[in-house]
Amino acid sequence: MPRSFMLSLAAPLSLAAAVSLFAAPAAAEPARDHLARITQSGPAGLKLAQDAGRKAAFFCANCHGETGVSKYPEVPNLAGQHPVYVLGQIEAFLSGRRKDAFMQGLMKVLSEEEKAQIALFFAAQPVPPAKAVAVVGEGKELFSRNCARCHGAEAKGGETFPRLAGQQDEYLRRSLQRYLKASGERIYPPMTAAVNGLGEKNIEAVVNYLSSQP
Repeated sequence: MPRSFMLSLAAPLSLAAAVSLFAAPAAAEPARDHLARITQSGPAGLKLAQDAGRKAAFFCANCHGETGVSKYPEVPNLAGQHPVYVLGQIEAFLSGRRKDAFMQGLMKVLSEEEKAQIALFFAAQPVPPAKAVAVVGEGKELFSRNCARCHGAEAKGGETFPRLAGQQDEYLRRSLQRYLKASGERIYPPMTAAVNGLGEKNIEAVVNYLSSQP
């Protein structure tokens, strides 16, 4: 092959190689797309993702427990939360809408696929009541009147609103107080309005009811 022809080929090939080195990598599949794909993959694919989620969530266990049932009354359970809700909270920490430097740092190390896997793992875990004995009393009526429209009649939440049934009592108590006082740690006007409607004196009754539910 003539040398001049080989040189003429080398120039564009070298340029192509250089471009490929500096080209932006393909965008990662968003976590929500991973979630949708996995949930449509059938039981075997879902089980594989949940097992991978258990491994990816190893650092969550220090506070939230190995299966998402918290070790501490002021730290929330993640078990039983809807996977879309869990992803929404991960996104909120990463964007700064939820402010916690420690949590934000942890979320940054997760790949998009790991976020979806972790959400599916926690969603599949059972939630034992935080209190050993069921407490109903006026708490149930107060919850039904002020909270059930968003959190569900059985307080099991959904894609947008969290599960409250079986949640840690001190976490519930602190969260409601923060919404009531609009302290800056919890900013969501509809919740502030709902807790104002509930009234500070009734917070304890609702906390006792919710934390005792399965």
